[in-house]
Amino acid sequence: TGKVVKAFGNLLHVRFEGDVRQGEIAMVEISDISVKGEVIEIAGDIAKLQVFEDILGVELDSKVVFTGHLLEAELGPGLISTIFDGLQSPLERVADASGLFLQRGVYLPSLDRQKHWDYQPVAKIGDDLERGDTIGTTMEGRFHHLIMLPFSMRGKHTVSWTIDAGSYTIDEVVVKVKDEKGKEHELTMVQRWPVKMPLIQGKKIKASKMMDTGERVIDTQFPILKGGTFCTPGPFGAGKTVLQHHLSKYSSVDIVIITACGERAGEVVEVLKTFPHLTDPHTNESLMSRTTIICNTSSMPVAAREASVYMGATIAEYYRQMGLDVLLL
Repeated sequence: TGKVVKAFGNLLHVRFEGDVRQGEIAMVEISDISVKGEVIEIAGDIAKLQVFEDILGVELDSKVVFTGHLLEAELGPGLISTIFDGLQSPLERVADASGLFLQRGVYLPSLDRQKHWDYQPVAKIGDDLERGDTIGTTMEGRFHHLIMLPFSMRGKHTVSWTIDAGSYTIDEVVVKVKDEKGKEHELTMVQRWPVKMPLIQGKKIKASKMMDTGERVIDTQFPILKGGTFCTPGPFGAGKTVLQHHLSKYSSVDIVIITACGERAGEVVEVLKTFPHLTDPHTNESLMSRTTIICNTSSMPVAAREASVYMGATIAEYYRQMGLDVLLL
């Protein structure tokens, strides 16, 4: 724990006791609520804390509790067609809990804990697994969502028990594995990963296929490869966001992650209003059935907007590890 000794805008100086590490998440207590912040620098017994929300009401000696966790993404079935903020709070459920004007300090689980998913085990008792290996599958819309051995579990793990095929919530234990020291771990359909660490397992495949954008000017003059990157610089009013909307609607990919980090609010609202009613030209389903939106507009603190970039990249990397084509905008 610690106490606030200085405040500069959203940057707090906290005198702490015990062990604190860079990137750790802390909760700042302001009257009856707690707001989330991230340790960005440690100097002696002072931790500099970047707070993700407005700090109105913070005082000298306000209590700060360090969680021991880094900023993590919750990865599992149910991410597609959801709207999150930069800390992965599901905005539709936050709105149900706090009304149309979102309150500070409202943090809800990212994934639906009540919904049941049809789980099919793949790994068998006695199988040796490494991080990223498939332990089971479930259908998320039209996609086979692979339940993988958590990427945080390094080394070999042997399956000691597995659940039968059936309908379960994401918190149900579906498999038990033993590590090389003989310690048993219980695994569910959900795993966590720190967003500021790249999520990579295996070798990068050399880009060889073209990504059809649905826009002939781009496909002929500036072709984009699957596995490549591109950027669209330009002044305001040049059409960067219009192009981004076009790519998210017509690109020949499996999943689109739209990360609105500092867009004007009206542009994000346009996506939220139009996407559920538009049809994906490749599958004839709703566009939202292949889209995840991370929404941090220009009116939100810089720290939250920065977090949304990392959050979008982590969710995109998770689906990429399943072998799906992902477009991260």
